[in-house]
Amino acid sequence: MRKDTIVIREIEAKDNPKIAKAIRTVLIEMGVPKVGTAYEDAALDCMTETYDQPKKAYFVVESGNDIIGGAGISPLDNYEGNVCELQKMYFMPEGRGKGLGSKMMNKCLDFAKQSGFKQCYLETLPYMDDARKLYRKVGFKSIDKPMGNTGHYSCTVWMLKDL
Repeated sequence: MRKDTIVIREIEAKDNPKIAKAIRTVLIEMGVPKVGTAYEDAALDCMTETYDQPKKAYFVVESGNDIIGGAGISPLDNYEGNVCELQKMYFMPEGRGKGLGSKMMNKCLDFAKQSGFKQCYLETLPYMDDARKLYRKVGFKSIDKPMGNTGHYSCTVWMLKDL
């Protein structure tokens, strides 16, 4: 896979089944519980519609005709305050180790800032070491308890970044 054939762009309706499959494939690979995580989110099968709202965006990583990753920004569910959440950031094996995580993170955080959010929150799992390393690299700090109520009770690592 050549780097110059990889594009990060906003999701389109034709991407819905591809990103749903990619996310579920990565979650299975990582041994993520199927309950209390993104795996069971109804939004996975209708990502374009879910993120086609004010202050929401989902970006995909396209390589040829394949979707090999994605990430999104949305207001934090069940939270009073100007905080967004980094959501559903996953990459297939062929998209890892190429700097795409940093590029995607920049795209998402730029969107969050342009949307007027003051902080960005995320939830992850303790054994997702590479993801946590990337989050810390861009300025996310661990916090002691969850914010809002995302329904992802199996995700036990919470992080926050000032924008």
